[in-house]
Amino acid sequence: MKKRNYNKYLITFICLIALSACSKDFLNRPPQDAIVDVNFYKSSDQVLAGTAPLYNIVWFAYNDKASHGIGDGRAGVLMSGSYQVQNIRMQTTDVTPEVYSSWTAFFNVVAQSNMVINNVTKYTSPSVPESVKQAGIAEGRFMRGLAYSYLVQNWGPVPIIVDNNVLLTDTSITRNTVESVWEFIIRDIRFAAQNLPATPLQKGRLTKWAAEGMLAKAFLTRAGVSGSRNQSDLDSAAWYANDVIMNSGASLMSNYEDLFLMKNNNNPESLFALQWKYDGDWGTQNSVQAFLAYGSEITGFGDGWGGDLGASLDQLQLYRTDDKRRKGTFMFPGDHYSYIHQSVDDPNNPGKKIIQELQVPWNYVGTERYNTRAWVKKYVVGRPEDNDGKVTQQHTEINTYMLRLADIYLIYAEAILGNSPSTGDSKALQYFNAVRTRAGVPTKTSITWDDIYVERRLELAMEGQAWYDIVRLHYYDPAKAITMLNNQNRGTYRIVANAATNATSWTVTSDTPAFYPVTESNFQLPYPAAEMTAAPNLRKPPVPYKF
Repeated sequence: MKKRNYNKYLITFICLIALSACSKDFLNRPPQDAIVDVNFYKSSDQVLAGTAPLYNIVWFAYNDKASHGIGDGRAGVLMSGSYQVQNIRMQTTDVTPEVYSSWTAFFNVVAQSNMVINNVTKYTSPSVPESVKQAGIAEGRFMRGLAYSYLVQNWGPVPIIVDNNVLLTDTSITRNTVESVWEFIIRDIRFAAQNLPATPLQKGRLTKWAAEGMLAKAFLTRAGVSGSRNQSDLDSAAWYANDVIMNSGASLMSNYEDLFLMKNNNNPESLFALQWKYDGDWGTQNSVQAFLAYGSEITGFGDGWGGDLGASLDQLQLYRTDDKRRKGTFMFPGDHYSYIHQSVDDPNNPGKKIIQELQVPWNYVGTERYNTRAWVKKYVVGRPEDNDGKVTQQHTEINTYMLRLADIYLIYAEAILGNSPSTGDSKALQYFNAVRTRAGVPTKTSITWDDIYVERRLELAMEGQAWYDIVRLHYYDPAKAITMLNNQNRGTYRIVANAATNATSWTVTSDTPAFYPVTESNFQLPYPAAEMTAAPNLRKPPVPYKF
């Protein structure tokens, strides 16, 4: 780790707190003038203000591009000829931008979480309720554990850091073993589950149910770390997932597309989501629409740079024609979206523009009419007039889902399946089929690992999750994981609709197939080149962490 990064994080923490001075729910907790740690945490509001930046700005560098570049591009969900190319083609190197931005983002989360844990522990006034104090510490430990879950899945052995001050003076810090990191993650998130409230202290805040849900996922993934799935971890994953399902009060949204409307932030299905502010300082907003939307005519500004980005053919071949999730995730030519508008030429007034409901256009290629991209819809929310004015260039405030109930349903089903080739367990089928029923596709009477994997690909596409499902498989069946990646067609294709507007059917044909080789040598992300230069201890063999 570069010392200057941590100096920067420590110096800027007070600035990050100041960024909570906005008008949105718990983010609206402005400090009084200049804040010094020792005299800040004197009220519940000040404790909550101290943890507020953990919900947005510290995650920004990951959410901005790396979340979909790594989480979806490397997993075979996306294709492009000009954007995220190294990730999509599994040619990620130590200087690929998303490698450094995600690495530094995750360690930024760790550093800020450490500071929150330390400050709330040491400086909180006795007049602050103990439950609020413990919840603040739990928020820090949840975020730290989550950041480490991304780090260990992407890079394997990484340094466990719990004290920023020690890091500034200690040049001997080295990597810790994968097993140690997972144990650290589970301890952190278990503490959060035991100390977070059952209902949020403010809308959008973490609860014990968010922690239990993330704990279920951690146990499910750790189950395979030793090379075969550990039954005790599988049982723990199922127990925590079921507790969330039965007791959290969370429920599926009835319409899949509604999950990705800004007006539905913090809906009943959301267990944990990053909270963004469209009109705050840089880094407090959700910027992904700028990179995913196919054109400025649907954003209302000079962004919308995603015209060369879309679903991979491998992803499109997973959808049934009746799957409602396709339209909520990717745009086909002729699709109609009543809640997004577009600027188009006025046929009656040359040189003038009119605003109308979005009909996804076709492209003309010679005398043929077809699209070569299934453009991204998810997290594309449209123009200011579609969102009560809460959109500016590269700024929206749609939440980023980190965990929602549908994910928990599928985690439960996978935990119950465990090491069996298939399961007909009634409760696993109930939860699995609830996800399919909302999508409008037929239910199943028995499910396999492949069934669950495909369901997760369809349900969670463009939510930065697909890569980590493959990592979970790779822990205990690396040959299958690598074979799957090698068999993904990430080449070009053509989409022809049956109508220019309100299309009802499409023909998707492969144009130029493309398969990119994956081996053990390029499965994990490389350590960033800049970090390897500044922190040569990263080259040393990993050691167990001393708890």
